[in-house]
Amino acid sequence: MSVGLIQLVLFSVTIGFAIWVWKMVNWIVLKPKKIEKWLRKEGLCGNTYKIFHGDTKEMREMIKDANSKPIKLNDDIVPRVLPFQLHIVNKYGKNSFYWNGPAARVLIMEPELIRQVLTNNTIFKKPIPNPLTKFLIAGLAGYEDHKWAKHRRIINPAFYQEKLKNMVPAMHISCREMIKKWEMLMGENNNNNNNNNNNNNNNNNNNNNNNKSLELDVQPYFDELTSDVIARTAFGISHKQGTKIVQLQKEQAVLTGRVLQSVYIPGWRFVPTKVNRRMKEINNELGALFKDIIVTREKAMKVAGEGLDGCCDNLLSMLLKSNQKEIEEEGIKYGLSTDELIEECKTFYFAGQESTSNLLSWTMILLSIHPTWQLRAREEVLQVFGNNQPDFDSINRLKIVTMILYEVLRLYPPSVILARMIHQETKIGNMRLPAGVQLMLPIVLVHHDSVLWGEDSKEFKPERFSQGIAKATKNRVSFFPFSWGPRICIGNNLALMEAKIAVAMILQRFDIQISPSYIHAPYYGVTHKPQHGAHIILHKL
Repeated sequence: MSVGLIQLVLFSVTIGFAIWVWKMVNWIVLKPKKIEKWLRKEGLCGNTYKIFHGDTKEMREMIKDANSKPIKLNDDIVPRVLPFQLHIVNKYGKNSFYWNGPAARVLIMEPELIRQVLTNNTIFKKPIPNPLTKFLIAGLAGYEDHKWAKHRRIINPAFYQEKLKNMVPAMHISCREMIKKWEMLMGENNNNNNNNNNNNNNNNNNNNNNNKSLELDVQPYFDELTSDVIARTAFGISHKQGTKIVQLQKEQAVLTGRVLQSVYIPGWRFVPTKVNRRMKEINNELGALFKDIIVTREKAMKVAGEGLDGCCDNLLSMLLKSNQKEIEEEGIKYGLSTDELIEECKTFYFAGQESTSNLLSWTMILLSIHPTWQLRAREEVLQVFGNNQPDFDSINRLKIVTMILYEVLRLYPPSVILARMIHQETKIGNMRLPAGVQLMLPIVLVHHDSVLWGEDSKEFKPERFSQGIAKATKNRVSFFPFSWGPRICIGNNLALMEAKIAVAMILQRFDIQISPSYIHAPYYGVTHKPQHGAHIILHKL
């Protein structure tokens, strides 16, 4: 190699390294400092930027400390689920910001500003995610602009009301199987009590069906129930297949939670750490499972000769038919590829299973603590359905149950914070914010805000929703458990329908009370759940 060529190579390497160093200095130091100065000029307050880490160390410590100890039933849950954001608001007020590494995050808590952010999804977009988090949820939830519009258009028909109606029988089956397990456990428990009573006193034979009771953690049963429902209604697969998917996604969710608590360094996903390797393994395994499900369903549809207008028995069939129709009418580039279908299936399964399970767990806990509302809900269920199975056409008549579910979603929303990002200088309210700023909408802080909801904002009062959401919120965007606007969760009606059916069938058969072993510890990782389970006592009616 000639001297001149060697010098050229060294010069190129030096220039490349200098450019890389400049980009890193700009990303880690110069840009954050410039943004901080801008934000303060706009009247926002926050901590001084710490190079590279920002506020992440303090945030991790506060989360760790909050999760280390339970709280009382009547305590405010916000210090436990969003401790750092609450700390920032208490210290600097609602017009404040904080740092996730070098990224500035501005808190948005005013309903009108929330409306502006969630309405204009072409301006306020999802932040560019850590590439590793895409292993848990991608698809429609992560797309933007034309790609999001295409996916939403193809997926929408699967969630039409008349399609949801066809899923009710499968929900009945799953709920009956769960309740049957409880009754069997209750019978075993009652037999053990009888044996103990007979051993202690042969004349004591007073136990009967009406005295049957059982203490258990219902959260695992709701996990299994919602997994079974999504397996039947969305994919038409076996319970065994569904259980395997849930196990893998739960592990993926735990790993994703760890990833979200650290600053992402570009290229880090390629480093073969233990977490990175396992996340990729799970992703590949889930991809293979869902590909097999999709191929099997496509073959079954061809064998059955189902036409485009024929009846579909699950969400996947409807999605495949909608996709086929789009391809036939518009061309193959307008349809979804197999890989895109797999990503949608992963998102359907995780979001549909986890969120509904958590909603049911929190509902049982709150009804156990508030027997008056439990009694009112049961009376309504018996008035509407008697001892019959809840049917689709009458579910909308469950006004009190609906009020209760809304209040549960207000107090314990499935996600406690939403993020959006601006890619150019943007005016929001009276503020003008620079490109690259992330906007954080702390759902649980807004839902618990006494200015918006009154002095009793932290109390369980379903009567707030007696005249509907619009009246309860005074037409402000202060209640958005499933997001709001064009990007509202596509499965929210399915989740509420499933929850109403499950609650109705449980209240028809059981009286519930909180267990002395229940530990109140609301926890937010990827979703918002009871950290130590939902321990209640069931009494057979």
